[in-house]
Amino acid sequence: MGKVTRKRYAAEFKSRVALEAIRGELTLAELASKHGVHQTMIAQWKRQAIEGMASLFSGKSVTEPSVSPADVEKLHAKIGQLLVERDFLRGCLCSVGRDQRRQMIDPKRACLPIIRQCTLLQLNRSGVYYRPVPQSEANLELMRLIDAQFLETPYYGSRQMTWHLRRLGHEVGRKRVRRIMAIMGLRAIYQKPRTTVPHPEHRKYPYLLRDLVINRPDQVWCSDITYIPMKRGFLYLVAIMDWFTRKVLSWRLSNTMDVEFCIEALQDALMRYGAPDIFNTDQGSQFTTPRFSGILEERQIRISMDGRGRWLDNVFIERLWRSLKYECVYLHAFETGSELRAGLGRWIAHYNERRPHMALAGRTPDEAYHDVPTSSGPGLTPDQMANSNAVRRAA
Repeated sequence: MGKVTRKRYAAEFKSRVALEAIRGELTLAELASKHGVHQTMIAQWKRQAIEGMASLFSGKSVTEPSVSPADVEKLHAKIGQLLVERDFLRGCLCSVGRDQRRQMIDPKRACLPIIRQCTLLQLNRSGVYYRPVPQSEANLELMRLIDAQFLETPYYGSRQMTWHLRRLGHEVGRKRVRRIMAIMGLRAIYQKPRTTVPHPEHRKYPYLLRDLVINRPDQVWCSDITYIPMKRGFLYLVAIMDWFTRKVLSWRLSNTMDVEFCIEALQDALMRYGAPDIFNTDQGSQFTTPRFSGILEERQIRISMDGRGRWLDNVFIERLWRSLKYECVYLHAFETGSELRAGLGRWIAHYNERRPHMALAGRTPDEAYHDVPTSSGPGLTPDQMANSNAVRRAA
């Protein structure tokens, strides 16, 4: 069997694909099909491009260190010590899990090939080179149906969801449904023992809203991420909402579950509306990372986090996702990221400015946020309000 060589991509090609991923017009599945590159590699190029642009404008220049003969002699003198330490560390790898060792693999290390990294970390190369296969059209359709039903019945587990799909005419097994729900991050809501394990490097904040009277705008903001099904693949949406008035303060779309689009939404909301007293989220890694929580701590904003699986702790934004998907996403079946972005912009503007809210006594979120009494009264559409104004003028 001949030697297998890795496929190399030119820097121009990588930058072009990374720019398309940053624009967010296409899903990762569509970009992978268009350019013949796996989704994982595209997400990695996107992350590298964002980090590279930050270092480009930092003004820091990289200079090659000068090496003197004395330094060379010192390095040679340490070779024996490094060999002993390497053997010691190799013996300690038995206590580190396989998944953690896979995360130590760095494909960007040109001086240390992946083959050598696998040898040092005692990993099989097949497990490192393997890339997951993109979801099929049938699975994407099942994901859409599961997502829609889960909004109605969040207490459905894999068994109930399997029966639901079979009643719709889909011959699926419970193992397949359970695997798809795990990919989507869906878990049935029910009382169960503590299973939430905080990230070892991220701080876990307590829930501050229990028994708290929330009676004014900018007292509490909340945020969450949801999955948006597309014709091919899916995108992720993050939104920041004012708890008292239900007003959507900012939102962002992304084709990867990174922290960048969450930080952009947070900075946009802070710039346009100031700072709240409390900011509430779930315990997702995008919100517990120091890069996100550090922005809140710099502005002396108290951070609140609900428990894992406790969707009621952030119920208002969960209700927003239901309305957004049923009234916008599922009705239009957007095909591209630009179409979805434009459609969400129209719906959120309608939601904030013209959609009466029952919990606000018929006022819109904008009217409640700015403490403006409604001029039309609950239940009047803009056309009805215009007609009533014309009748008053004629009288």
